[in-house]
Amino acid sequence: MPRRKMGNPEELLSHNIIIRVTESLFNKLEKLRKESGVLSIADVCRKILQNQKIKLFTYDATMNPVMEELALIRKELKAIGININQITRHFNADKVETHRGFYALKVADQYKKVDERVEILLKIISKLAEKWLQE
Repeated sequence: MPRRKMGNPEELLSHNIIIRVTESLFNKLEKLRKESGVLSIADVCRKILQNQKIKLFTYDATMNPVMEELALIRKELKAIGININQITRHFNADKVETHRGFYALKVADQYKKVDERVEILLKIISKLAEKWLQE
C-alpha cells in the first residue's frame, strides 16, 4: 500500500542534515525529548532550528497521595449522588406521608456525607493553593 502524498510539497522533509554533537549535548537533547513527549531527537532539533516552543511535561511524585485522595473523594461523591437519586425516585413514587418523611431523612443523611467530603476537599485545595501559589 503506497504512502499518501502530502497536500503541500513545501512541508515535505526532503533534505538530510547530518551533524555530530558531544555526549553532553546529546544527553541534553535526549532529556528534552523525554520531558517534552516528542518522538525523536530529530524532532527536537527541528523545533529548536525553527524557533518553535517545546513544551516540557514534569511529573511530581509528591502529588500521588493527594491525587489518590481526590480520586477517592470523587468516587465517594458520585456514589452519594447515585444514592440521593435512588432515594428521590422512591420518595416520588411513594404516596404515604410517613414513608416520604423517612426518605427525606435518608436524603438529609446523604447530604451530611456530602458536606463532610466537601470539607475534606476544601482542606486539600487550600493546601494545594499554598503550595502552588507561593511567591
